[in-house]
Order: sequence, then structure tokens, then C-alpha cells
Amino acid sequence: MTTPVRVTAAVSKVLAAFLADPTADRYGLDLMRATGHPSGTLYPILLRLQDAGWVEAVWEELDPVAAGRPPRRYYRLTPDGLISARTEIAALRQQLDRAYGTAPKPRTA
Repeated sequence: MTTPVRVTAAVSKVLAAFLADPTADRYGLDLMRATGHPSGTLYPILLRLQDAGWVEAVWEELDPVAAGRPPRRYYRLTPDGLISARTEIAALRQQLDRAYGTAPKPRTA
């Protein structure tokens, strides 16, 4: 059973970072730079997204001595997470458009 996700502004920034390249594996520092969140904000969000089944995480297989750094934990949206993230971000945009009276601008080719 998955845990529901409350999509706050902080969570939406993390989801937007994942949606920038949904197939990319992202690690903590990379996501901190993309979102501007400190580790104390980012990692609890990632844990909630994992508990909800939106994000999966795997440890990098790496020899820390040879690489000169510890292994990274990589995060990626799951297929359900991709759908949920897109849905939630779209809903948030609609709410903001209604709240501020703005309409999406048409795309030009």
C-alpha cells in the first residue's frame, strides 16, 4: 500500500526537477542544486515520494577508494510517479492560474 503525497511548494519543486528529465537518475546534491532545497528539506521529501511509490532509489555500485568518493544513492521517478507528478504539477498550475487570473500563453512555433 502506498502513502498519499501532499504536494506542497517544496514537493512541487522536487517533482519539477525530476520532470525536467524523467528518465535521468538524480542524486541528492544534484537535486539540491536543482531545487534550492537543503538536505534537511530534500531527503524527507524523497523518502515520502518513495513511500508513495512515486520514486525509486538505488545505491551506485562503486569502489569508494578507487573513485575517491562515497557511492551515491540515485533516485528516479517510477512509471506511476511520472504520471502522478505530471498530474499534480498540472493541477497546481491550474490552481495558480485561477488564483492569479492568468491564463496559459499559447505556444508559438
